[in-house]
Amino acid sequence: MVEEKKRFIQEFVPGKQVTLSHLIANPDPDLYDKLGLEKTGALGILTLTPSETVIIAGDYATKAASVKIGFLDRFTGSLVLTGSVSEVETALIEVNQFLKKYLNYTTTAVTKS
Repeated sequence: MVEEKKRFIQEFVPGKQVTLSHLIANPDPDLYDKLGLEKTGALGILTLTPSETVIIAGDYATKAASVKIGFLDRFTGSLVLTGSVSEVETALIEVNQFLKKYLNYTTTAVTKS
């Protein structure tokens, strides 16, 4: 049997954008295991372009609220925050506001599930 090869193409939208800002209030415990994270409450997910923005966002988030960085990838622009629901929500809101006000980014609404 011949194994079919799959190709993935990842594209980034040019410009300065927050493309995803989502709060998972009560994650399934398996999700933590799959991500390799300690079970600490809520998860916050940000996707940013240019991807190096996650460094700024991670720093700002931890100063704006009592959250921890669960994952940060400066090559894909992905940031995962952990903490209580209210602290993660505060961090997501504050990061969006900071990037919009001071760095002229296009931001998105914080969504929740």
